[in-house]
Parts: sequence; structure tokens; C-alpha cells
Amino acid sequence: MSSKSIIQLRYCIQEPESRRGAAGIFGLILCVALFTVLAVVSEFAYINTARTELSRSADSAALAGAWALYDARVNGDHDGVSQVKSSADLISSANHIGQVQAHVGSVDHAVEIGSYDHATLVFEPMNDWASANAVRVNLHLTNSAHGELPLQLAGLTGRKSQSLRQSVTAAFQHNISGFKRPPNNGTKIDILPIALDEETWQLVSDKQTSDDLMYFNGSVVEGSDGFHECSLYPTGTGAPGNRGTVDIGSSNNSTSDLRRQILYGISQDDFDALGRELVFDEHGELSLNGDTGISAGIKAELSSIIGEKRIIPIFRKVHGNGNNANYTIVRWEGVRILSVKLTGPMKKKHLTIQPTPMIARGCEFDFAGNVHSEFLYSPAMLVD
Repeated sequence: MSSKSIIQLRYCIQEPESRRGAAGIFGLILCVALFTVLAVVSEFAYINTARTELSRSADSAALAGAWALYDARVNGDHDGVSQVKSSADLISSANHIGQVQAHVGSVDHAVEIGSYDHATLVFEPMNDWASANAVRVNLHLTNSAHGELPLQLAGLTGRKSQSLRQSVTAAFQHNISGFKRPPNNGTKIDILPIALDEETWQLVSDKQTSDDLMYFNGSVVEGSDGFHECSLYPTGTGAPGNRGTVDIGSSNNSTSDLRRQILYGISQDDFDALGRELVFDEHGELSLNGDTGISAGIKAELSSIIGEKRIIPIFRKVHGNGNNANYTIVRWEGVRILSVKLTGPMKKKHLTIQPTPMIARGCEFDFAGNVHSEFLYSPAMLVD
């Protein structure tokens, strides 16, 4: 065999080995590239998970703050701002965002109290917490607040940290336009089927009536609490129309129906008998049949709910007398029953109530800005 043939034979034998070496190098490059891509994907997944945790924490903190604001108003506390921030901070700090524990209570402007306009969908911070209905939580992971989110693969991606921001608003809405039919007869709406005229309610809201009673430690006692009183009983107070019971159910609610509704609220069956939901029309009005006056036959039931909260309808006008009365309802409000006397001389009869903040479950909203309840709110909910 010639020398040339031997060289060619060696070349043919070595060529596959060279190819295997090239494939190995190429495979190594691909593995490094794949590892890099997986690392980057993992880092972005980590950041997105942190964003979700940040959003969830901000949502929870805003809701906790809104409920604390409501509780402070109900209890007449003097430091509602502190309670709101404390509640929001307790929830936000309980949730870790990546490796960061966020305390919103320790950062300026992280928790804002203000007014949320349901018609314009605008939140305005305010200093008067007693008039506020919303809480905004600004949960930021930045160099100036809590520090940025530390990244896990800084050496590979070139970034050591990531800033995150989330602002959430929770509010209890007061544009209550009515109530929808309960989903079952086990769910009741705490409406007291007795209507009060709008003029008298305005006097109460403006604190132009007496403030001699208060609910304290589970009892009604003498004293001033800032919530002024009036009587639901029609005792010649100068009201333009006759107060009385309203028929939420059949057109001729019996005394037994009124007793049941006073004790347990309005049921699904009552809505079925009424044939419609209790919702204002486009003019902000709702027409209900009723009876002028209040019968002594419901005295025991009213006495049994002294100290409890109820929703009452406020009427602007009434047509007709007796059981032919027709009330034009224009708002719903929350009240507490303080005292009842439906027997004896007419001038001594009374059904004394005072406004009180109250949550309305199963309520409908008016987003056109035509309806406003001062003491009746929806449950706290996320609005922004």
C-alpha cells in the first residue's frame, strides 16, 4: 500500500471522531443557552409571582382599612385614622412579597383615608375621617419604601432587584338605591316596615332634634352620643305627611306579617308577594302602599328589638289615608330602636329612633349620583 493510501485511510478513520467532538461542543453551547433562557424565565416568573402577592396584600390591606374605618364610625372612636392604619398594616405585614415583609403603617402616605365618588369613580384624600368612606393603600417596593424586591439570579441577568408598585382603593358605598330579592328564605333584609318623612329625617341629620338617649354596653341609657333622636310615631310633629307602615309583600299586610317582618326582616316570600324588587326608578323614587298610623298590635315586637339596628324607608310624600295610603320612598337609612310606647294618651306615644351606621346586605346601587344614604352602607368592597 502506498503512503498516499495510508494517509487517506487514516483521514477516513479520524473524521467521525472529529464530528463527535463538534457535536459535543455544540450541545454544550445549547445547554448553556437553554439554562440561561430557563433562568431568565424563572426570574420573570418570580417577579410575576411577587406582583400577584403584592396585589393580594394591597387588596387585603385596603379592605381591612375600610372595615376599620366603618367600625370606628359605628363606635364613635376619636382616633379612626390610627385604627385604619393599624388594621391595614397588620394585614399587609402578614403577607410576604417574595422575601420582603411590607409594613404600610410605617411609610408616609402608604395608607390614605378619603372620599370615593361612585358617580365619577374618583378617590379624594381628606383629613376628616368621620366623613370618609374609602381607604387607599399604596404598597410600593422601592428604595424609599421597604426596599426593592431582591432577584435570585442577579449575576446571570445583570439585575439585583426589581421595584414594584400597587395602589388599591376599598370603599363602603352609600348610594343605596334599593334591595334585590334574597336568594332564599333563609336570607332576610333587616327593613323595618315603617316609613319616616324626609323633612323630619333632615332635622335629625342636621342635629336639630334632641340627643337625650344613647346605646351603651348593650343597653339604652340617658346621655348624649352625637346621634340625635326622633319618633317614628305620628304624633303631630308638624310633618307634612302621615307616617305609618308600608306593605312590603301583599297589598294588605296583616298584623302578623308586620310582626314577622319587624322581628326577622323581609323574606324572599315577601318579595314574591310584592312582585318586584325594592329599587328606585330613574327618578330616584319607589312607590309603596301602606297604612297611616302605627297599631299597638306590634308594640311587643318593637319592644323586643330595642337596641337593634334596622333599615327604614324615608318618604317624600304620601297620598291617601288609612290603608289606601301610597308612600313615595326616596331613600333608605340605618337606625337604632331606642324606646317604644304605643299605649296611653296620644301625646305620650312614641317610637324613638336615632340614626346609626349600618351595613345593607343584598343592596343595589345608583351610579348616576341621584341617591345618597347618610347612615346606610354597602359592605366594604374593592372599587379601584
